[in-house]
Amino acid sequence: MAILAVTACAERPEGPSAVGTGAPVIVPGEPGAPARTATPGEHVGQADREPGAADVRFAEGMIPHHRQALEMTALVAERTGNATVRGFAAQIAAAQQPEISVMTGWLADLGRSVPAGHEHGPAGYGMASLEEMNALRAARAAAFDRLFLRLMIRHHEGALRMAREQLSAGRDVGMRRMARDVYAGQNVEIARMRRTLEALPGA
Repeated sequence: MAILAVTACAERPEGPSAVGTGAPVIVPGEPGAPARTATPGEHVGQADREPGAADVRFAEGMIPHHRQALEMTALVAERTGNATVRGFAAQIAAAQQPEISVMTGWLADLGRSVPAGHEHGPAGYGMASLEEMNALRAARAAAFDRLFLRLMIRHHEGALRMAREQLSAGRDVGMRRMARDVYAGQNVEIARMRRTLEALPGA
């Protein structure tokens, strides 16, 4: 019996666990694709793979993209008393600041410098232009709420595009996980912000 146990251990493959007996294992699909049930003997998950250009591009692009979102949310407290808008700002900041830290550390581990500023430019992935940011800084109350939501919805839509590109071409497990989190979380926030914008007077 002891020999059999040793043999079984020696033959067990390394890496993610194989699907065997017991409850079925659900493997999530990419955004827009259905989940599926893992097949018997399948190894669920991926071992770490060498980062590629798409992974680096995603992190280097998403960091300044997130930074602008944080710049926008920092304007909310002094410009509106709308509890829903203030809640969106708090939620966005709580999600995106830690993501910046993760991507910054990941780039540092690769020996790459972290991008400075908002390198995407006005037309890149929903980024707000300097003129739009100045208009947001000048707005107050309902006018601020409307502009903030319009800009942030567009900003989030740009992030979804970036996440889709990463999931299509990226191969680093951590960056793909980050892209899935961004895609799932910001999709939900877009839907909620659209409903709030539609309910605002003058929207």
